[in-house]
Amino acid sequence: MRYLTAGESHGPRLTAIIEGIPAGLPLTAEDINEDLKRRQGGYGRGGRMKIESDQVVFTSGVRHGKTTGAPITMDVINKDHQKWLDIMSAEDIEDRLKSKRKITHPRPGHADLVGGIKYRFDDLRNSLERSSARETTMRVAV
Repeated sequence: MRYLTAGESHGPRLTAIIEGIPAGLPLTAEDINEDLKRRQGGYGRGGRMKIESDQVVFTSGVRHGKTTGAPITMDVINKDHQKWLDIMSAEDIEDRLKSKRKITHPRPGHADLVGGIKYRFDDLRNSLERSSARETTMRVAV
């Protein structure tokens, strides 16, 4: 089995692709949603856990409650994304909007600094968004 996750903490969705799962295994969104609910009920200091009520949606690899043998793609929609449309836009935006919520000081104990150095980001949000607790949602789903 091999998996890949994508998406940012404040982006429109989190995605996982899993390959190597045999056909014919029973799998429903509810199987995964139970674990996502447990994750949200755990310890956390942020208010984000109260905003999101994570629900996985299969977009490939599962049909009628059984795996098809094709790669399984799952999404979890970020409801909070609407507040971050300019900041997290995939399209180029005005410089004044780019600097809104720009992060230049790394958080102690997080991957912000490492990502900033590795990829030469002047805005650490690019690495922060992939190294947040929110991103662990898809690791639980997988």
